[in-house]
Amino acid sequence: MTTPGWSRCAGLALAAGLLLAACPLQAESPHIEVEALFTDAAVLRINGERKMLRTGQSFDGVTLLEAYSRTATLEVDGATMVLGISRRVGTNYEAPGGRVVEIPRDAQLQYQTMATINGKQVKVLVDTGANVVAMNSRQAAALGVDYRGGVPGMVETAGGNLQAWLVTLRSVNVGGIEVSNVQASVVEGDFPANILLGMTFLRHVEMQETNGILSLSRSW
Repeated sequence: MTTPGWSRCAGLALAAGLLLAACPLQAESPHIEVEALFTDAAVLRINGERKMLRTGQSFDGVTLLEAYSRTATLEVDGATMVLGISRRVGTNYEAPGGRVVEIPRDAQLQYQTMATINGKQVKVLVDTGANVVAMNSRQAAALGVDYRGGVPGMVETAGGNLQAWLVTLRSVNVGGIEVSNVQASVVEGDFPANILLGMTFLRHVEMQETNGILSLSRSW
């Protein structure tokens, strides 16, 4: 998405490895550490290897039967295990020297997550191709953004040029990583369909993609 005149411009709950087993594991069972829980997915470290499993998928003898934001159920060597979460609940965890947010890739091969913009929670789509955070005028109105008081301009889309305004968002927070005074483009109408988490936010974090998980990190 380009903006001429302006430089052309998914509930995660983290577990602490607590396993509430329906029956005890045998000594030869795989070693499992719980790193993150999603709805219908879980990030596990199985015998030292980090793996994201979706409901019904298996790895190294471990099958994910079901998963929710707070609990998940595994089948291991014929035994059923219920994974509980710790008191640390959110879309992030603390790494040495900073904070990390992990976003699983969805079925459309996109990275979507929840964010808080100007104090209101919304779903956003991570888009490194967008020079700025971008949203349509209806989304902006729902967030209380006075976009018509912004700098008017035009944006180029596949369907032609559209009226837009460049505004400054008070804050954008993704999983505890907060950036203040974030520039954003508000486009008249229904484009884009999803709020795009563009580079005016992403340039403040480090990004790494591994095995279908996008990690955003920021040090203080």
